[in-house]
Amino acid sequence: MIPRYSRPDMVAIWSPETKFRIWFEIEAHACDALAAIGVIPADSARMIWEKGGAAQFDVEKIDAIEREVKHDVIAFLTHLGEFIGPDSRFVHQGMTSSDVLDTCFNVQLVRATDILLSDMDALLKALKTRAFEHKMTPTIGRSHGIHAEPTTFGIKLALAYAEFDRCKTRLLAAREEIATCAISGAVGTFANIDPSVEEHVAKAMGLHAEPVSTQVIPRDRHAMYFATLAVVASSIERLATEIRHLQRSEVLEAEEYFSPGQKGSSAMPHKRNPVLTENLTGLARMVRAFAIPAMENVALWHERDISHSSVERMIGPDATITLDFALARLTGVIEKLVVYPENMMKNLDRLGGLVHSQRVMLALTQKGVSREDAYRLVQRNAMPVWRGEGDFLTLLKADKDVTAAMTHAEIEEKFDLGYHLKHVDTIFKRVFGSA
Repeated sequence: MIPRYSRPDMVAIWSPETKFRIWFEIEAHACDALAAIGVIPADSARMIWEKGGAAQFDVEKIDAIEREVKHDVIAFLTHLGEFIGPDSRFVHQGMTSSDVLDTCFNVQLVRATDILLSDMDALLKALKTRAFEHKMTPTIGRSHGIHAEPTTFGIKLALAYAEFDRCKTRLLAAREEIATCAISGAVGTFANIDPSVEEHVAKAMGLHAEPVSTQVIPRDRHAMYFATLAVVASSIERLATEIRHLQRSEVLEAEEYFSPGQKGSSAMPHKRNPVLTENLTGLARMVRAFAIPAMENVALWHERDISHSSVERMIGPDATITLDFALARLTGVIEKLVVYPENMMKNLDRLGGLVHSQRVMLALTQKGVSREDAYRLVQRNAMPVWRGEGDFLTLLKADKDVTAAMTHAEIEEKFDLGYHLKHVDTIFKRVFGSA
């Protein structure tokens, strides 16, 4: 991923230095287990840890060896042997390259997920704070982009909180799904390495042993993982799109913070564009795009092939780095979001009271009017108001068919904004609990 959309902690997980250090740890832990069952000398296992643990792996040198041998794991083992010496003959006993590559990849994905979970916690905190801040801030709810009925801006943010809380649950499940280890040798039969070695390495690396791994860890796990990241990205885009709509000049109910010295357009000095949420929309598209190749990786040939390898070298870093950046950016947008309650109220009132049409219709049915007739009576008074020809309440009070069923006071009561907000506390308790 390009530096523009990267944060250092996540990038570090995918650096060559980190990868080679994990490879070494996998090999060294395997040597410990092999020593414990008498396959290799215990002194050799200690020396492997001592010399390999102190080694500063030379990425350029490993790459140079790989250019000759055309095999990344062999290149690493060759370089590692330069530090360890004769005891290096015991490294990689009974193992195959996928044991190292797949276990390492899953370690990296687990560590990446821990960062994403931390990001999610920060976003949830920001959403909760702003939701309570605007718990009772009235705004218009829209369906099909058209004014519907009143809601509150706090409910909009509570909706986002609940959605990302579900995203967190999915991330936790994805972490559990991907946290497996395979040290099972060629075609996964443990013919040349005891299953106890896999158990030991798995525990040491914070993973679980893969029940059956052919020669690779089954890629349905990875498909589920990257699909989960795609769902999180979609939720990011949903909230970003909402903010973008609210920032439109005709709406302007909320907008991204515009810092001193910031410029919105090279041509038009007045512009304050929703650049961050537009950026988030684009980043979400990229994260979603990584889910399809992850699913296509599931269908490998027989016990293994490497058609998945080139894909994962790209989507592993790119998907997690991009999502990390996007979650952090969205958190910043929410924390600094500028909200305009006055504009919300102005927009809520701009249709001359039409947002109360359902209450009037229902009240007419309670007075004995059929639903079909009630709908017709309300709609015939609503349509002129929609065209800008009068005020809804005034027209209703002048309609003899309406007033035959309802008094003026009864009609006026149906225009009470507070009626629509009476269950806000119930919604908040469902989302945030009794707190």
